[in-house]
Formats: sequence, structure tokens, C-alpha cells
Amino acid sequence: MTEHDPGNLAIAGRADAAAGARMTTATPFERFSALCAILAAAAGLLYAVAFIVLQNGLLSGLALMLGGLLTTAVMVAVYERLRQVDAAFALWALLLGTVGALGTALHGGYDLANALHPPAMLPSLPSEVDPRGLSTFGLTGLAIVTIAWLIGRSGQFPRGLGYLGYLLAILIFILYLGRLIVLDPANLAIAVPALLTGFVVNPAWYAWLGVVLWRGPGGQS
Repeated sequence: MTEHDPGNLAIAGRADAAAGARMTTATPFERFSALCAILAAAAGLLYAVAFIVLQNGLLSGLALMLGGLLTTAVMVAVYERLRQVDAAFALWALLLGTVGALGTALHGGYDLANALHPPAMLPSLPSEVDPRGLSTFGLTGLAIVTIAWLIGRSGQFPRGLGYLGYLLAILIFILYLGRLIVLDPANLAIAVPALLTGFVVNPAWYAWLGVVLWRGPGGQS
């Protein structure tokens, strides 16, 4: 039987088709990370409602902690897609995003612990685990702007997702600078970006990212 035998050609064709299907179908981890992204969007929205509207420290701390943990899986899945564009920058975004997400989770856990068992007196100093939102806003913003830039260079995500990522990163940077310099959450320099980020842009970006990851590399359009 030669290499040009019809049987061999049929087998090779089926193998190529199977390989192509694997390249365009979401992996189990991508499906898992997609669910995590959608849940992170919900957790972010819940945090905004709990922190801004309800002013419930227990609920906001829980939402922040869960959102940070869920985001770690999202960052790994995004890295797997974007490392084909620029492996070094994709790895940098993964490291920044993971550290930022874990810092966010620690911040939420700290708030949750204080809400469950309020101490006699809370110190007015910046939190040691996330000073003025360095992880939640600073590191996460750097990760998202890098991801948005890589998305614009790749063909595996919609370009609109990259533009929305730029907007989210800008709002996050404004929030970090506001918390670092202004401090007063009622100040419009903090209140307006917080409302836009918490209720609109952050949930939209993570939810959209979850949908794209669920569809797999071939379903980005």
C-alpha cells in the first residue's frame, strides 16, 4: 500500500479534520475559565451593588474575594490564547493579572473577616495586603491594558473586546490614582469612574470574555 493509496489519504484527511476541530473547539479548561469569567462579571456587579448601594461590608468582601479567585483562571486561559502573539508580553500580563487577582482576593478576605468579627478599632492606615488598591486597580489595570494590546494584534478575539479592555484599564487607573491621592469616595473623581467601572464596563468586559472563551478559538467573530 503506497502513501498515495486512497485508504491512506482518507485516514490522513480524517486526522487533519480532527486536528482542525481541536484547534477551533474550546478545551475543557477554556470552558471552565469561560464560566469563571461570567461568574467574575457577576461578582463584580454584586460587589458594586453591595459596596456602593447597600454598603454591606460582608457581601462586598465576599464578592471581592470570589471575583479575585475566579479571575486567576481567566488570566491563564487568556495567556494560552495570546502567547502565540507575543509569549513574553502574554506571560507578563499573566503574572500581573494573577498577582492582582490574588491581591484582590486577599483584600476581599480581609474585609470579609472584619465584617464577620468587627475589631474594636480599625486602623486608618492603608491595607498592607492591597495598599489603596495597588493590586485591585494598579496591577490589574496593567494586566488588562497589556491584554487589550495583544488582543488587537491577534485574530483570536474580537477587536471590540480589546477596545473595551482599554476603556476598563483607563477607568481602573483613574480609580487607583483617586484612591491614592483624593481618598474621599464621594469625590466625583472617584465616584463617576467607580460607577462606570462597577456597574457597566467591568461586568461587560468579563462577560464578553467569557462568551469568547466558551466558543473556542474559531468562534471569536
